[in-house]
Amino acid sequence: MMQRPLPPADYSLKETSPHLGGVASMGDKLTSTYDLVEQMQYLYVRVVKAKDLPAKDVTGSCDPYVEVKLGNYKGTTRHFEKKTNPEWNQVFAFSKERMQASGIEVTVKDKDFVKDDFIGRVLFDLSEVPKRVPPDSPLAPQWYRLEDKKGDKAKGELMLAVWMGTQADEAFPEAWHSDAAAVPSEGLANIRSKVYLSPKLWYVRVNIIEAQDLQVSDKGRYPELYVKAMLGNQALRTRVSPSRNVNPMWNEDLMFVAAEPFEEHLVLSVEDRVGPNKDEVLGKTVIPLQNVDRRLDYKAVNTRWFNLEKHVVVEGDQKKKETKFSSRIHLRICLDGGYHVLDESTHYSSDLRPTAKQLWKPSIGVLELGILTAQGLLPMKTKDGRGTTDAYCVAKYGQKWIRTRTIIDNFMPKWNEQYTWEVFDPCTVITIGVFDNCHLQGGDKASGTKDSRIGKVRIRLSTLETDRVYTHSYPLLVLHQSGVKKMGEVQLAVRFTCSSLLNMLHIYSQPLLPKMHYLHPLSVTQLDNLRHQATQIVSMRLSRAEPPLRKEVVEYMLDVDSHMWSMRKSKANFFRIMGVLSGLIAVGKWFDQICNWKNPLTTVLIHILFIILVLYPELILPTIFLYLFLIGIWYFRWRPRKPPHMDTRLSHADTVHPDELDEEFDTFPSSRPHDFVRMRYDRLRSVAGRIQTVVGDLATQGERLQSLLSWRDPRATALFVTFCLIAAIVLYVTPFSVVALLTGIYVLRHPRFRHKLPSVPLNFFRRLPARTDSML
Repeated sequence: MMQRPLPPADYSLKETSPHLGGVASMGDKLTSTYDLVEQMQYLYVRVVKAKDLPAKDVTGSCDPYVEVKLGNYKGTTRHFEKKTNPEWNQVFAFSKERMQASGIEVTVKDKDFVKDDFIGRVLFDLSEVPKRVPPDSPLAPQWYRLEDKKGDKAKGELMLAVWMGTQADEAFPEAWHSDAAAVPSEGLANIRSKVYLSPKLWYVRVNIIEAQDLQVSDKGRYPELYVKAMLGNQALRTRVSPSRNVNPMWNEDLMFVAAEPFEEHLVLSVEDRVGPNKDEVLGKTVIPLQNVDRRLDYKAVNTRWFNLEKHVVVEGDQKKKETKFSSRIHLRICLDGGYHVLDESTHYSSDLRPTAKQLWKPSIGVLELGILTAQGLLPMKTKDGRGTTDAYCVAKYGQKWIRTRTIIDNFMPKWNEQYTWEVFDPCTVITIGVFDNCHLQGGDKASGTKDSRIGKVRIRLSTLETDRVYTHSYPLLVLHQSGVKKMGEVQLAVRFTCSSLLNMLHIYSQPLLPKMHYLHPLSVTQLDNLRHQATQIVSMRLSRAEPPLRKEVVEYMLDVDSHMWSMRKSKANFFRIMGVLSGLIAVGKWFDQICNWKNPLTTVLIHILFIILVLYPELILPTIFLYLFLIGIWYFRWRPRKPPHMDTRLSHADTVHPDELDEEFDTFPSSRPHDFVRMRYDRLRSVAGRIQTVVGDLATQGERLQSLLSWRDPRATALFVTFCLIAAIVLYVTPFSVVALLTGIYVLRHPRFRHKLPSVPLNFFRRLPARTDSML
């Protein structure tokens, strides 16, 4: 039984009023730069090192570690074996809102197999702990004499620093957090906040010109020669050379994507198709990309000859492989820095700059994002018999990715982390995704599991007013096989600051992509293949970082599967087109009402306006633009005050049929039973049949226009040609204003002078022949 959908109000964007920690000033000194998030107070304890620790073991050695305890929360450092002067330099952070004690206890212990021995401790009263707010310098650690359990002096000293601070503290990202006390040390790296940079991507253009003196095995046949090129996981091949000899020519471009640092080499091999599914390698060359020329425009780079080598087996006492010079190949290879390497969906691009840094233009502003909290998150997994969620956020804009820390076992997590990006184009989109961390155990314990997606938010910068702080709670909507589901809400604060209004307005007159995309465009098929390769490279590189930004997270953020077929998306796009055309349809209906005198006063006014414009044609364009200006000013009162967000009605997610959803989530190729696939194929055929009919009707109208002068119907063409001659003579001797006036009055004539039958020109047009008679 399907769940009843939530009311649409639950899917709406809600404005919030969080208590943001604004930039408070003390004279000329800023006390906080975290002005888009709520301040969170933490008690920080930095354990630096110890000295002169006594030996507690029977062996006379000491294996020390430090335990920091505040109420029920307890954190420990790693332990050192047989060391009396250990150095840890580790920071512990305790959330103030969870503090249930008045003092903090820092204890040094000796690791033992049976029971750890007590060495000494240092006690602090929380009321006497100093406060520190960046950009104040870090608090200098001090040496403290250890005390025994009675409060007497014990042997050994411990260097510590204890202070109260906020999440703006430099120690915050790498600190041990009390709310993550249950996470083992191997998994700590997977829960910390981190900033990542996408690898720098280049298009590699390989122009394969020709080869010389190839040695084919069968000299009695015409060789079918082609070149296969490989770069990492990318493999492309040229067409078979039209010159069927041992000196083939191709002059063909192959395009690849490569990322710095260049780890893979370009491998080219010339092959001969000697039979069906049987190819013989005639020679191979390996080219390191570090040695390839880079260019910023379309100036031709120098061509080079490369030797082709062939591995042959030498017969003798012992069979061994030997590299033999085969022939050579003529190439032009370059790294094209004038293009922007597309690695995300074109509709949601966050960066449009070319690869080459020399072509970058100065930034036009700064984007600041405060990731505050989430509310009402649903349980994503089961632990100890109950539902739990370990949520973290990922934001992507340009080459910079950020990942917040993971809040453990909390359906209302508070991150309150703030990040900044440089903006080079306002017509770009920032994407924020929320995920459930399934790798808290660290190591190989969670291998095979994937971080679950909770939801995603997109914000287009051009829809934001400059210097305004937007604080909204965005619904996290995810489409499942059972239908659309709200997974919770995420609260964000966004501010787009413009450094120069003139520069930003100038951007609107510039091409969206670098000029190379227009001067020497790549084909749609090439761009799709290159985008797929680019997303694979980005996801692979980020998944190798520490902590990794996992493949499933990167692909969800980059909308890798957005090009897959979906009946739901097709319907949504159709109704989007109808929504665009609805304005034209409304104008057509209004004009029809004018022509039919539904409102006589309006029709008379239109007649007067028409006569004025005909008598004074220089007023036509000013009138149109003035009308558009007044409409724009009128609509200013109802301008959107909120950023756009995911719309379930626009996406047709709230009315989609379950079978259409099952088809959308099907794998490619399909993994469903044959009956299901056949049913869906038949349904697609019926839809395609209707589209085919509409396309055929459009083609028929176009062919009728062509047949006006084609003499396919000699009588119709003779009538049309005669009419054209008469019209030319009449229009030559009659002033244009008179013709326009008579035509307008005829079109706007009263219904009393109209007939319900179609007009003569329409009857004539419908009788013209089309090429449908020649269709099989």
